[in-house]
Amino acid sequence: MVLCAGASQPPQSPQDLQTDIGPSSRASLSSGNEGGRYELTPERRALLNTIRYAEGTWKDGEDKGYQIMYGGGQFQDLSRHPERVIVKRYTSAAAGAYQFLPKTWKGVAQELRLSSFEPRHQDQAALHLAERRGALDEIDRQGLTKDAMAKLAPEWASFPTKAGHSAYGQPVKSHQELASFYSSNLRELRSQLGA
Repeated sequence: MVLCAGASQPPQSPQDLQTDIGPSSRASLSSGNEGGRYELTPERRALLNTIRYAEGTWKDGEDKGYQIMYGGGQFQDLSRHPERVIVKRYTSAAAGAYQFLPKTWKGVAQELRLSSFEPRHQDQAALHLAERRGALDEIDRQGLTKDAMAKLAPEWASFPTKAGHSAYGQPVKSHQELASFYSSNLRELRSQLGA
C-alpha cells in the first residue's frame, strides 16, 4: 500500500494548478506504453498527473517530482527506491512521484519486472496499483469519478474516501479539487495531441 504522508509540499490553490504536461508526459504520451504493460492514454496520464498533484509531487509537471521523498527532500539515484525514512509530521519512507513505500515498490517492481525507479517505471507501477484497486477501467471509461477516487483512497492517503476523508486520517484533497485538476489536465493533454 502506498501511504502518502499527506501533502509534503504546501497546498496549492486552484488558481495555482498548472496543467502544462511537462516534457516527460509529452514523451510518454507520444510513445504509447514504452514497452510497459500499460498504455499511457491521455486519461491515464491525467490520472497519473492528478495523483502527483494530490501527493505533492506535481512540480508543474517537471520530471523532478519523480525524485521527491516524503518531506520534500530530493534524491538523485533513480536506479532504485531510496528507502530513506524521514521523520516530519509523520514518519515515512515514501518516495517518487507517487510516494511509493519501499515494500510496495519492491512488490510491484517484481510483478512488473521493473529494473529501476526511473519515471516510466514509476508511471507503470502507479497504473498497476490503480488497476489492482479496480479504478483504472472506470477511469478509462468515465474519468476520475468519486467512486474511482474512493477506490484509490486506500492506496494514496491524499485521495478522499466516498465520505471525503483520508483512509488514514491524513491531509486529503477534496473530490472537487481532484476532479477539477484531472479535467483541466486532460483537456490540456488532448489539445496538445490534437485530439
